[in-house]
Amino acid sequence: MSFNPSKTVRELAMEIPNATRVFEKMKIDYCCGGNRPLNEACNEAGLQVEEVIQLLGETELTDAVSDGIDIRSEPLALLANYIISKHHVFTREELERLTTLLEKVCSVHGTNHPELLQIKSEFQILRAELEPHMLKEERILFPYIARLESATLENRPAPFAPFGTVGNPIAAMMREHDAAGEILRTIRNLSGDFVVPENACFSYRTLFNALEELEADLHQHIHLENNVLFPRALEMENKVQSVIV
Repeated sequence: MSFNPSKTVRELAMEIPNATRVFEKMKIDYCCGGNRPLNEACNEAGLQVEEVIQLLGETELTDAVSDGIDIRSEPLALLANYIISKHHVFTREELERLTTLLEKVCSVHGTNHPELLQIKSEFQILRAELEPHMLKEERILFPYIARLESATLENRPAPFAPFGTVGNPIAAMMREHDAAGEILRTIRNLSGDFVVPENACFSYRTLFNALEELEADLHQHIHLENNVLFPRALEMENKVQSVIV
């Protein structure tokens, strides 16, 4: 299959959901920076676009992200619930686990590896931002999107939005996604791409493995919101408004 390198990373991630694995492996930002053309993203990452296109061609083409979820046609309420059960639950559990693990590793290795203390500081900021962020999505934004979808399906006017338009909380969530993405990049840089010292203990290795897994999951998590759920919710609201007009 041929791929147009002028297509955005987001478009390719939508058309080939498993392409996110390639982008993750090649360190191409497909969540917060997904609106860039593939060739531009490759140039920024120092990659040959032909190499990435070849990897995409070798990737199994399916419509499902995982667990049988079709991101392009799944009802928005179900997609939001999937994000909560798959990604929010995982994120909360890992934030708790990594807090304890960082304390342990920093107490033992922080003197010889001061970068660990910087990673701990950045992680604390990340946790302080992600926990209220997920609550706002679960208690305000996602329920409103579900009501908006129900109204659309039943040919009713859009439900009252105390925030004016769904675009306002979406814009706020995307700004917070950008901030989280920047912290993740900082942690990766501080860790040297999560490469542990040769004499690292088991806890040290576990910490870096867990941080990298959290990063990968957050990338997929943010991709599903920024590139799938949010654009579809905005499109749905526009359709409801155009019908009313």
